[in-house]
Amino acid sequence: MTGAVEPGDGGTTVEARAPGRVNLIGEHTDYNAGLCLPIAIPAETRATARVLADGPTRLSSAQQDDVWSGRPAEAGPGAVGGWAAYAAGTLWALEQAGVALPALDLHLDSSVPLGAGLSSSASLEAAVAVAACAAAGLEVDDALRRDVLLPACRRAESEVVGAPTGGLDQSAVLLAGEGRALLLDFATDETPLADPVDFDVAAAGLALLVIDTRVSHSHADGGYGSRRDECAAAARALGVATLRETDAVAVAGLDDALLRRRAGHVVTENARVVAAVTALASGDWAGLGRLLDASHESLRHDFEVSCVELDVAVETAREAGALGARMTGGGFGGSAIALVPAERVDAVRRAVDAAFVRAGFAAPGHLDGTPSAPAGLLRSS
Repeated sequence: MTGAVEPGDGGTTVEARAPGRVNLIGEHTDYNAGLCLPIAIPAETRATARVLADGPTRLSSAQQDDVWSGRPAEAGPGAVGGWAAYAAGTLWALEQAGVALPALDLHLDSSVPLGAGLSSSASLEAAVAVAACAAAGLEVDDALRRDVLLPACRRAESEVVGAPTGGLDQSAVLLAGEGRALLLDFATDETPLADPVDFDVAAAGLALLVIDTRVSHSHADGGYGSRRDECAAAARALGVATLRETDAVAVAGLDDALLRRRAGHVVTENARVVAAVTALASGDWAGLGRLLDASHESLRHDFEVSCVELDVAVETAREAGALGARMTGGGFGGSAIALVPAERVDAVRRAVDAAFVRAGFAAPGHLDGTPSAPAGLLRSS
């Protein structure tokens, strides 16, 4: 790997951070060679790594009781389970990419809620990757993020953890930025094209609210994978390599009603991403809100990845004054987002809380959706 240097001396300590992410629009399109528009959020994972003179690497977490100890080469596919698969798997993938890692004592602490559809796993992977590379003496610049960290984090999740995600999450936490969204084009698959898009909600007198339904989900379970399989089947039926290569007219001709709905969501969602970028460029926030609403309805009815808690959060936010709202993330639980006038923030949150009480749900969580900085190094000593 170009740019590699010798590992740091024993005793060196580095601290890195990586944000969670919210996908504004463009859901289940990344693995269909499509378009997505995510942002990084203030919730984050911090990784503190101390270089050891020798011995196995040790991984621990403030959110977990167990500790993993071993060498990255021992952490490949099928070798590690649980939370440690994300962290140790990232170290394995970095070594596979040619990074000469020292032995580390690495501790994690995260404010990104687990299973909330806010990329807690990608946040963990990116924090580990930044800390490990900094400890190895590498400069964590844009080129390293894109060319080394991004593919390593993707390999950790897809090959070691076995979660069939499409790369949106890792791209967002490594490449997004303060005050902007990131237009990702996955037509190139392994290395998506990434263009910044201004998303200054505060200047427009608005806020992006994140509502955690506290209904947990996992990308390693069957629901997410089945949607990927259905999209692949729809592409085969249409005679194209990916659903990015088709259109609504062709999709409408599919004989299989289920595949027609799945492909219909992907095609219309790609169009909504393009329309959202146009709306942001012209300051049409009401138009963006309508696109969020349309995205949720498509995910709810055509892609069938919403749930009753998400629907209540979205519908209540709209009724309480949101310009638009939608589920975000892979679905089957997780979080919703709502674009809200600043003066209505407290009212929307109270309304959602009350609606959850009436429905007999556990209390939701509320997070800040301000566009934030990407993964990076905090200190080295």
